[in-house]
Amino acid sequence: MHYDYVIVGAGSAGAIMAARLSEDPSISVLLLESGPLHKKIEDLPGNLRYGYGERDRDDDFWYSNTPDGKMFVADATPYQPPMLVPRGTTFGGSSSVNAQIFLRGEPDDYDSWAKNWTSLWEYENCLPFFKKLENDLDFGGDFHGRNGPIQCRRIPRKEWAPDQEAFFQATRSIGYPETIDHNDPDSTGVGPLPFNTIDRVRQSTWLAYLLPILHRPNLTLRQNSKAIRLNIREKTISSLSIENDGKCNQILGDQFILSAGAIGSPQLMMLSGLGPAGFLEAIGINPVIDIPGVGQNLRDHPQVALTWNVHPSYKFNTEERGIQVAIRYTANQSILRNDMLIHPVSFARSKWAGGRIYTDDLESELCVGMVASIYLAKGRGAMKLRSSDPGVQPYLDYNYLDNQTDLDRLRESARLCIDISKSDSYKNIISSPHNPSGFDTDNDVEMNLWIQKNVRTSHHISGTCKMGPQSDNMSVVDESGKVYGLSNMRVIDASIMPDCVRANTNVPTMMIAERIYALIKDSY
Repeated sequence: MHYDYVIVGAGSAGAIMAARLSEDPSISVLLLESGPLHKKIEDLPGNLRYGYGERDRDDDFWYSNTPDGKMFVADATPYQPPMLVPRGTTFGGSSSVNAQIFLRGEPDDYDSWAKNWTSLWEYENCLPFFKKLENDLDFGGDFHGRNGPIQCRRIPRKEWAPDQEAFFQATRSIGYPETIDHNDPDSTGVGPLPFNTIDRVRQSTWLAYLLPILHRPNLTLRQNSKAIRLNIREKTISSLSIENDGKCNQILGDQFILSAGAIGSPQLMMLSGLGPAGFLEAIGINPVIDIPGVGQNLRDHPQVALTWNVHPSYKFNTEERGIQVAIRYTANQSILRNDMLIHPVSFARSKWAGGRIYTDDLESELCVGMVASIYLAKGRGAMKLRSSDPGVQPYLDYNYLDNQTDLDRLRESARLCIDISKSDSYKNIISSPHNPSGFDTDNDVEMNLWIQKNVRTSHHISGTCKMGPQSDNMSVVDESGKVYGLSNMRVIDASIMPDCVRANTNVPTMMIAERIYALIKDSY
């Protein structure tokens, strides 16, 4: 069968593109996903259905190309072993497995995308699409949507865990302002985080966008279908090769959309001969179009987690959300507003593995923690293929803290966490430091080394198919996601972000899909 639109990846962006494009009954849409499809909310495993609390543990939904592994493996710094990088492989993608923190970022993030190029991505032109996708149960007005598919809310202060309340009191006591709405463009300081979780149920793009429209006759969903190669003829995608149940099939379409994420989209492009020509030739791939920026400009939010032992009398409630409040603030001597984020963690295992505060090691003791993250890190990483074989995992180099400014900001933020922990509000909670401990945290050299050994991903990988003007050699797509040099392919996901926004990337990725759909619709 031949389709008007073929979409690769049913995650935060792909699910939205499929839902919006199929609103027109005359347009046929095929949505491909490498993971399973659940056609009823009752069929969802607990780890996909519920946003927090005790859930089923099933790593099958963590995506990896390794034959014997469950996740991608990446280099963070030269001072530590490789870290694990999970991605969601099911309908809803990473929106089905993420932390559901519903942040948009700063207006300047989007204005910087548009600077000296196009007004399409200025914040004022993105705001209508943030509003279109959300139903904010707490706020309305000029900056919030009330009719969108994705519901979000904040946890009332009266329901905060003791350590979350202690964090709030401590930051207020040292002079940081209170904010009631982190998504207000003028906000800064400490307050409740917004979440797209309602009655513990995760408001993924599968639940909000796809589930209500499964009946549409012009929308076809294929599960367990892995895209392995785009077939290109005369700068046009003629077909897509996929693997399903051990068989290879060819998919025909007029327009192709890659929404496979900041790893999957550039990987598929390079496997298909779209990328840095010299590099592709070196690993035995015939370059079809030389696009130097594919896989470059890897962006993320480097973070470190600090943990503390608690008094024997302190009671944990692991049935509640472990993250509830956060502070956004500006680092000393920084020109970037709200370039830092810290959030407390109500229960963290004392053994922190794989870049996740929550581990499967249920034998380790519970601690309270804080996570400090850098926004707009200056260091840039890269994603490269190791082989022309689609089954071989690509090489991911996050290149954290290569820039001294990044290291300085993260060290300052970690020390702020330590200062907060010494506040009177924590005296009935914290008994002693757990990590870091055993060295002088006031010593820059020792603290730097600890950070370089412990920095991990925030799981906000982006930028590997950068959007920008064609005059920029690193740009991969134009302002509407069209790949330079191809007539019928777009990339629509977090990979096209020129830089990683000052927020968790899920909501900005959904906005990108809504924004580009509007551009496509206007061009009908």
